[in-house]
Amino acid sequence: MFKKILIANRGEIALRVICACKELGIRAVAIYSEADRNSLHVRFADEAICIGPPQLAQSYLNIPAVISAAEIANVDAIHPGYGLLSENANFAEVCETCNIKFIGPTPEITRLMGEKEKARAAMKQAGVPILPGSEGIIADENEALEWARNLGFPVIIKASAGGGGRGMRIVRSEEELPALFKAAQAEAAAAFGNGDLYMEKFVERPRHIEFQILADQYGTVVSLGERECSIQRRHQKLLEESPSTGITPEAREQIGQVLCKTLSDIGYVNAGTIEFLMDQDRHLYFIEMNTRIQVEHAVTEMVTDVDLVKSQILLAAGERMEDVLHGPILSRGHAIECRINAEHPEKFTPSAGKITAFHPPGGTGVRIDTAAYTEGIIPPYYDSLIAKLIVRGKDREEAVSRMARALEMFIVEGIYTTIPLHRRILRDPEFRAGRVDTNFIERFLKAGKEHAA
Repeated sequence: MFKKILIANRGEIALRVICACKELGIRAVAIYSEADRNSLHVRFADEAICIGPPQLAQSYLNIPAVISAAEIANVDAIHPGYGLLSENANFAEVCETCNIKFIGPTPEITRLMGEKEKARAAMKQAGVPILPGSEGIIADENEALEWARNLGFPVIIKASAGGGGRGMRIVRSEEELPALFKAAQAEAAAAFGNGDLYMEKFVERPRHIEFQILADQYGTVVSLGERECSIQRRHQKLLEESPSTGITPEAREQIGQVLCKTLSDIGYVNAGTIEFLMDQDRHLYFIEMNTRIQVEHAVTEMVTDVDLVKSQILLAAGERMEDVLHGPILSRGHAIECRINAEHPEKFTPSAGKITAFHPPGGTGVRIDTAAYTEGIIPPYYDSLIAKLIVRGKDREEAVSRMARALEMFIVEGIYTTIPLHRRILRDPEFRAGRVDTNFIERFLKAGKEHAA
């Protein structure tokens, strides 16, 4: 087992990994920028090392600085959390070269799944259904136009090296393709240092479903079921739940078996999430795989009682799956997560500043993952997520009621947050009926404006 782990991240996920380390008797080393000097992950870590100024490129994304901190602290392993360097194959390779265990899949698998078109090809070869799309990277606008005509409008252009909605454009006609192609290419190059694009047929009003897996070093892969992530704005998730109201038990079992065999065959290790779009006929199509822990991992933890972060650490240390899980995976009840962002709930503009009051809710079945606190500063340099509110109920109806109650009791003052938006979503009849898709928020916000008018 590892004796000391460095957490190459910040905020609530860094604190989450620290909790897992403490429960496993492992010393946790935090890194922090000058802007995060007073953050809770710095306070609760066993050691903390400042690695640079507030800007990401000079601190949390500075690989030499992160590795230097790891070597100074003499750690056995690095946990990358999510975002930042978590899916950077080069970083994983540097860790390997320095004899530091990267808590995640191998650099080769990270690179394969990180290049979205190669991941599509690998899944297609394994028999996992994928959306019709281009064969490889699109060279230029003319080739893009050819593919769009073959596939039929609408189509969606995506960044090969990206995620999170960056470098992504929906194209509904030939006339708008050139401008949208250039915009996607420029955005992808700026966000990922790689402007390569590919194209898929665009599915109208799909649901976004993802499956959580764990894999050990001995070929055993298990599925922990799915999460519904359809409620999102500009491809950024706002609310997630498990299980999905759109997946039958038979489909869950069948898809889980296919994914486990596929990932075992390619030698996948550690935690991962396979993302699908579901059309209105409930057909699933692979879109991408995330080779890391997800923001919404707590939803799966709540219904399975499996600690995914501790599992990551144990699997990276070479433990066998049976010694990590101690029995079959049993899912019970229903869980919902609301992402609480430091944003204006209507304008969606960032809201940095000092938190003057912070009172998280509690009670049966309520969990808060956060690094925020009263008098804490939300800096303007990083992601706007400040807390995750997760609840579990015996069924979806109880989970919805519990979340509504918890949101009413969640107090954050001094900055704007998305709490009022989530309160309105929880009251929406379509949401309560489980009738959601990736266009839900657009319809919801439009209906709200018309009602206000």
